[in-house]
Amino acid sequence: AAMKQTKGLEGDKMSIIKFEFNPKVGIDNPALTLTEDTDGEGVGEPRFYLLTKDDRETFGFCLHEELGCHGHVIRQIELGGVAQRRGLQDGDRLLQVNGHFVDHMDHVRVVQKIKASGNQVLLAVLDGDSYEAAKSLGRDLSQMLPDDIRPRLCHVTRDKSGFGFSVSCPEGTKGTFQLSVLQDGPADRAGVPPGSWLLELNGDSVKSYSHTQLTKKLKQSGNKVTLLVASSAVEEFYRLRGLRVTAALADTSWLPFKVRELHLVKGPAGYGFLLKEDDCSSGGVGQFLWDVDVGLPAEQAGMKEGDRVLAVNGESIEGLDHEQTVRRIRAREDQVTLLVIDPAGDEFYHSVGFGGMVLL
Repeated sequence: AAMKQTKGLEGDKMSIIKFEFNPKVGIDNPALTLTEDTDGEGVGEPRFYLLTKDDRETFGFCLHEELGCHGHVIRQIELGGVAQRRGLQDGDRLLQVNGHFVDHMDHVRVVQKIKASGNQVLLAVLDGDSYEAAKSLGRDLSQMLPDDIRPRLCHVTRDKSGFGFSVSCPEGTKGTFQLSVLQDGPADRAGVPPGSWLLELNGDSVKSYSHTQLTKKLKQSGNKVTLLVASSAVEEFYRLRGLRVTAALADTSWLPFKVRELHLVKGPAGYGFLLKEDDCSSGGVGQFLWDVDVGLPAEQAGMKEGDRVLAVNGESIEGLDHEQTVRRIRAREDQVTLLVIDPAGDEFYHSVGFGGMVLL
């Protein structure tokens, strides 16, 4: 959890996220780095690490925001922990989380992005000296990183011509499928890059599929299919580093299912909705919006019956019970901002392995 902590006599503050580690559990993928050759200005190259844990582990480092020190600082790397085994260094500055540039972001938001990653997170970092040197030279740190290292999650709806893509596979192999995409066809409109590589079908890895098995799975999908795909450049980025790409790392901007941010200002009759706790399609319980009154602030903001609340005033409610969520909503007397998703979107994201935190 993010915390505020006082240090020293001057009352300097730093916010920390700490991931504790059980050294008896699990081994990750190999360390994943780029060569740190420095140029004449003493600025090294960003390094990439894929940290993977299981439910009993955590990532084994603290993320600090420190007075007098720029950036999001990697600190307190635990001996034998996931972060240390992969090669993270004390003082590294975090530049990217799952392909998202974060150096300019609010510290708490960066913490949320790491927590939202679940059991796997892809980090790009720069060593502290190089980071300070780049800052002093006025460099745009985002330009030091690849343009796009994220695969895409695409939802394709069949039309009379089919899904709009064909699949090729080297003879006698399994799990290696390249897609030819029909221009202006359903797959093209859904964002599938021409010549991309298929990684998952409807939330399941295709690594063990033969061409015949894949064809059968596609036929069983009916009129809609969800593909995790990577362009040739993205596929090469991960392959050269021995990384397995998952949906948690994906660009979801092409999907038709979106989370919505609702900003409500309380009127004389209140907000005009009822919050109920109920079972989620993904298991567990959630907080749902019902009895949306016509003409009142909730409806005017775009609230729909059955929407599930993901966050209140920018903070996730995952793990909170009904009363705790109500207190969050009432924390500001006359207004509240809710992040919500409709039932169809909620069910879809669960089917491809996305939890509520990932949607944030």
